[in-house]
Amino acid sequence: MTRPLRVAVVGSGPAGVYASDALMKSSTDVEVDLFEKMPAPFGLIRYGVAPDHPRIKGIIKALHRVMDKPQLRLFSNVEFGKDITLEEMKDLYDAVIFATGAVGDRALPVPGADMPEHFGAGEFVGFYDGNPLFERSWDLSAESVAVIGVGNVGLDVSRILAKTGEELHVTEIPDNVYEALKTNKATEVHVFGRRGPAQAKFTPLELKELDYSPNVEVIVNPEDIEYDSSSEIARRESKITDQVCTILENYAIREPKNAPHKLYIHFFESPVEILGEEGPDGVQHITGLRTQRMEYDGAGGVRPTGKTTDWNVGAVYSAVGYRSDALPGIPFDEVKHVISNVGGRVIDSETTGDEDAQAITGLYTTGWVRRGPVGLIGNTKGDANEAVANLLADAAEGKKFSPSKPELAAVDELLRAKGVDFLDWDGWHALDAAEHAAGEAEGRERKKYVEWADMVAHSKGAQG
Repeated sequence: MTRPLRVAVVGSGPAGVYASDALMKSSTDVEVDLFEKMPAPFGLIRYGVAPDHPRIKGIIKALHRVMDKPQLRLFSNVEFGKDITLEEMKDLYDAVIFATGAVGDRALPVPGADMPEHFGAGEFVGFYDGNPLFERSWDLSAESVAVIGVGNVGLDVSRILAKTGEELHVTEIPDNVYEALKTNKATEVHVFGRRGPAQAKFTPLELKELDYSPNVEVIVNPEDIEYDSSSEIARRESKITDQVCTILENYAIREPKNAPHKLYIHFFESPVEILGEEGPDGVQHITGLRTQRMEYDGAGGVRPTGKTTDWNVGAVYSAVGYRSDALPGIPFDEVKHVISNVGGRVIDSETTGDEDAQAITGLYTTGWVRRGPVGLIGNTKGDANEAVANLLADAAEGKKFSPSKPELAAVDELLRAKGVDFLDWDGWHALDAAEHAAGEAEGRERKKYVEWADMVAHSKGAQG
C-alpha cells in the first residue's frame, strides 16, 4: 500500500502555513509536519505586526483554518539544526521546505551607527511585540527621534513612538512594553526617505492610520512634494502609488491639527552620518543626524546636491530592511541574505544567480528567506504555490529523500528520546486561551506572555 508523501515545513509564519496549505490542497496524498522554533506559531503575524493593527492580526484566523486540518501537525519549541537536524529529517520525510522568514536588521552603512541610541527597527518591533528573544526594556528618553526608511515597518515604528502609552494599552502589548511606553518622552518623530513621494513603499491604509490618533499630527513639507517623469509614470501605472502620493499631498497642504506630538515625513534626505558627543561615561552618545539633500537625476533616480542638514535628535531607528539568517547545512547567499535557490528549489551554491548550480534533492524554500523581505501576503502565497508545485513534480519523478522511518510516531519518538520539550497544536490553543483570559481581566482582547518559560507552561496546561 502506498503511503502519503511526508513533508516537513520549517517555520510556521504565513509562508510556512501557505506552503502547508498548498500541499494539502494538491491532489497528492500528503502528511505535513510544521516545525517552529518559538513556543507559539504564526511568525511575523505574531511578532512582526504592530499591536495597534488588529485588522492584520485577523490573518491568524485564516491561518488557523489551515492548521486545523487533520493532515497537519505542529511541533513548536523545536529549533532546526539544534533539536532536529537535516540528517534526522531525511530519515523521517520525503522533502523539507524552509520558511524561516527574516527577523534581523540590515546594517545602516553610515558613520556613528555604532552608538548606543541607534537601533534597528526590527529590534524595536521585537521589543514591542513581546518576542521572547528580544529586549524586555527600552530607553525612550529622547524627545526627538529619527526613523530612516519609508516603508511600512518605518511607519509602524514611527507610529508607536509618536503615540502615548495609554493609547496602546488597549492592545495586546505585554506589561513590560506598556511600562516602557508610559515613560516615552518623544514629542517629535522625523521619518526620512532618500527619494521622492512616488518611491515610498508605504501602503495607503497604513499611511492614513498615522493620523488617526488625536495626539499625533503628521506633517509633510510642501517642497518635498515633487515628481519627475518616472514618478508620474509610476502614479499612472499603480493605483497604490497614486493613493500614497495623494495622501502625502493632503498632509502637506492641510491646516495644522495642533496635536501635541509631531510626526514629520521628509523626502529627498539621505542619511550620511549619525552625530554624537562623548558623555560622562566616556561613551559617544547620539546628538543628531546629518542628511544630504537629494534631487532627481533625470534618469529615474536621485543624486546628491551637496547640501546637508543637521537634525537635533537623541535616537535613530533604521528601518532599511530585514535580513534572513543562515540555517545549518543549507546553502545561503550572504550577499542577498537568502537561501540559495531557483524557483524555490534549494541549489548547491552560495550564489543564487549561479547558472551552473544544481538543485539539491528534497530541499525547498519559500517566503522571505527565499527572496528577501519584500512583497505582501499575496506574494508569499505565490511563492508557496511555486515551491510546492516544484516539490510535487520532483517527487513524482522520484526526486525525493528515501526516509527509513516515515511513520508519524517516529517524529515524536525522536524528539522525546532527545529530551526536546516540544509543543503541539493543542498547546497553542491553551496558550491562546490563557492570553485571552489575561487580557479580558483588564478589559482587553488579549495580553501576550513574553517570557519563554511562561509560554511553555501555559501551553502545557492543555497537554498534561
